[in-house]
Amino acid sequence: MLDFAILGLLHQSPMHGYELRKRLAEVLGGMRSISYGSLYPALKRMRAAGLISSDEPDPHALLPADAPPLTGRRGKVVYTITAEGKERFHELVGQTGPEAYDDGGLFGVRLAFFRHTAADVRLRILEGRRRTVEQQREGLRSSLARTRERLDRYTLELQRHGLESVDREVRWLNELIDTERKESSRPSVAPEGSRQSSADRIRSASTGPQGSKEKENPWGQ
Repeated sequence: MLDFAILGLLHQSPMHGYELRKRLAEVLGGMRSISYGSLYPALKRMRAAGLISSDEPDPHALLPADAPPLTGRRGKVVYTITAEGKERFHELVGQTGPEAYDDGGLFGVRLAFFRHTAADVRLRILEGRRRTVEQQREGLRSSLARTRERLDRYTLELQRHGLESVDREVRWLNELIDTERKESSRPSVAPEGSRQSSADRIRSASTGPQGSKEKENPWGQ
């Protein structure tokens, strides 16, 4: 999950470690906290694999005068995705197996980079996630029906809360799937500049190959 998120962010633009960690926190949300102790070993491993490269700053060069305070005298290492990294990222965004949707955390990361994912792949992942959550919902309903009489009211409320959360996710996934299907069924629109209005088509048909030339006067005047 971490490697995929790093490749996805660097696919958008090069970043240094601090900015990358900050963006990872935004992508992963509350699902996972990324420490430098896990980030930099991952960057080192990915650099060794040729997926990313790093731009080492000149140790003798001073930072610009407008650099933020407490930055230090040395610049920061900037990480950039390589051609091999881009190829690997596109391989990962094309995967539609259970690993893309069974785990809620991995699904959330995949969703964060849906704009890089083909429409048919997005739909398969969403439908797979919905099946997974629906199975979880049925399991919760069965468990609640079996144990309702033996549970105290606090445990019962906790199970009801879990069931309501799963219900909300199913409704949310239904909305996403409906939106994807509607967008995929829309006819493609010709790029701006290549479209011809009905008035232009009529004008072209009436003038023929002569374009805007005036018609010859049959009376010779």
